[in-house]
Amino acid sequence: MAVATECKPLTHPLPGGSAAATVRLHPLLAGEMPAPAAYLDRRRGRLGRLRDVAGALASRSRWPALPVPAFLVEHPTAGPLLVDTGFHPSVLDGLRASMGRAGPLLYEVRTTREQLIPAQLEALGIAATDVRTVVMTHLHIDHASGVEAFPAATFVVDRREWAAAGAGGGWRNGYHSRQFDHAFDWRALDYDDPEIDSFATFGQTFDLFGDGSVRLLSTPGHTAGHQSVLLRLDGREALLIGDAAFTWATLRDGATPFLLHDEHRFRRSLREIGHYLRQTPGALAIPGHDAAAWGELAPVYA
Repeated sequence: MAVATECKPLTHPLPGGSAAATVRLHPLLAGEMPAPAAYLDRRRGRLGRLRDVAGALASRSRWPALPVPAFLVEHPTAGPLLVDTGFHPSVLDGLRASMGRAGPLLYEVRTTREQLIPAQLEALGIAATDVRTVVMTHLHIDHASGVEAFPAATFVVDRREWAAAGAGGGWRNGYHSRQFDHAFDWRALDYDDPEIDSFATFGQTFDLFGDGSVRLLSTPGHTAGHQSVLLRLDGREALLIGDAAFTWATLRDGATPFLLHDEHRFRRSLREIGHYLRQTPGALAIPGHDAAAWGELAPVYA
C-alpha cells in the first residue's frame, strides 16, 4: 500500500547554519536485534547457502546480537539533529504494532525504556520536541520505528528511498510503512539533481546546513536510497557509515550482507567509503551494526 504522506523536495540547505560551525556527536545505543550470521556475511555457492539456511533456522539464542544505533548531533545554531530514530515504545510490549503482523515472527528486539531515544535525549536535557532535524539513513524497520516521537522535526530522506519504502513489498524488503507514514515535514533529497556536489571521495553529497558541518552522502546499495553522514567535529571528521557497511569486516574483507537492494551500487559505495578512510586516517568512522566497534565508542565526541 502506497503511503499517504507527502514528501516535498529538498532543494536548498536547511536554516540554522553558521560559518565554520563544528558539532558534537553522541552515539546512542537504541537496543539490539539478534540476527543469523548470514545477515552480516552471506556465503557463496550452494554449500554456503545451505549453511546459511541452517544458521537461520538455528535457535535465536545462537544468533549474534547486533547493536541498533541512532545518533544525536548538536549543532551550535541549527539545534539538535538526530540520525535515525531507534525503536517505538510499543516494542516493549510486542512487535506487531511497530513492525506489522510478521514482526513477532521475523524479529526480536532487546531494548529498555531507558534506551528509547526520547528517554536518552531527556537524560541529556533535550526534549523530543526540541529536535529540529532527523536524517534518515534509510527506512528499514530498525531505523524508522521511532519516527512518531519527533513530530516537530524536518525529516530528510533520499528521494529513491522514500519511493522504494512506500511502493509496497513491506517486510520482504525490510520496511513497514506505518512507521514513517506520518504527516510530518518530510523532505526528499534528489542526489541526481545538477546542483548536487561532490566532497572528498564521495561523488554525490549535500551540505545540509550550508556551512560544511553536516554533509549527507549518497551511499546506495543496501537500499535504493541509503545515505551516510559526514560530520565536522573540532579538529577531525566523523563518518556515520550506517548500513552501507554493517561491520568493519564489510569494509576490510568484503563481507556481503544478506539483504541488498543492488550489489553493484553497494560495492561502489564501499569503494567511496574505503577511499575516504584511507585518505582521512584520523576520521572517526562508525559502521552500522558492529558490536565490537560499538563497545569502543565514547559517550560523546566534540
